[in-house]
Amino acid sequence: MTPARILYAGTPEFAVPALSALITSPYEVSAVYTQPDRPAGRGRRLEPSPVKRRALEADLAVVQPASLKDPQAQAELAARDADLLVVAAYGLILPQAVLDAPRCGCVNIHASLLPRWRGAAPIQRALLAGDAETGISIMRMEAGLDTGPVYRSAPLPITADDTAASLTERLAALGAQTLMAALPGVLDGSAVPRPQDDAAATYARKIIKDEAAIDWTRPAAAIERAVRALNPWPVAQARLSEEVLRIWAAQALPAADAAPAEPGRVLATSAAGIDVGTGAGVLRITELQAPGKRRMAARDFLNARRVDGVLLG
Repeated sequence: MTPARILYAGTPEFAVPALSALITSPYEVSAVYTQPDRPAGRGRRLEPSPVKRRALEADLAVVQPASLKDPQAQAELAARDADLLVVAAYGLILPQAVLDAPRCGCVNIHASLLPRWRGAAPIQRALLAGDAETGISIMRMEAGLDTGPVYRSAPLPITADDTAASLTERLAALGAQTLMAALPGVLDGSAVPRPQDDAAATYARKIIKDEAAIDWTRPAAAIERAVRALNPWPVAQARLSEEVLRIWAAQALPAADAAPAEPGRVLATSAAGIDVGTGAGVLRITELQAPGKRRMAARDFLNARRVDGVLLG
């Protein structure tokens, strides 16, 4: 039997495990779509996406259109005569002509338990909201934003020390496993996707740099979640006089240890960290980064700086 012909579309590291699973599967990956190379690093040299690097390692054809709205790009995709297009964090809009081109349509590996957290930043928004779990949804794509019916989902607990980086890595691996479990039924038509409950939907808007600034009037637990959600980008920030400190790790102290304090005021410093008052409770900064310096444990930062009693912005 001729193996199913699959097109793959993805860009960041999150999309690499699923591509790797397809590469080692019986299916034929006939081409990989990824975003154009982008400038990166101090030299601003063009760098390929993680998905492109993985595809080239496997000697797969790589296609990098600036947009799929171009009729020629749509015609070239249709000419590949694919059975299915698998999408994972591709980053480009798929017009209806693209959604209709493969014989079995298009499926998306979405990093949430739909309909919760439709949109661009489901991992970060789950952390910010304090969700106890998230997961993967294998969804049939349609014109709406993550509104299509779900073929298969898999839950994943969120741990107390998960960051966006660690949670992304675990969800990427789960996404690959869930995709491979779903594909046979999708390709032979035996799988019947489950419609989403639109009334239960929440929206995961894109993370922007302005969200990095810590609001010390918020509760310590909420600030801790923000620190974890914004790691590795854009990284939570606090102002120390004219300097901006990047806060890589922090923890809300137990309520019994947290006397009322002025939001943003440094209450104590020790080898354990820098204790800062918030709108409710105390936040202990345990890892941070000063301008032009490497990220370091708070105790190492305190070897060179005294911040007792200062007011952070």
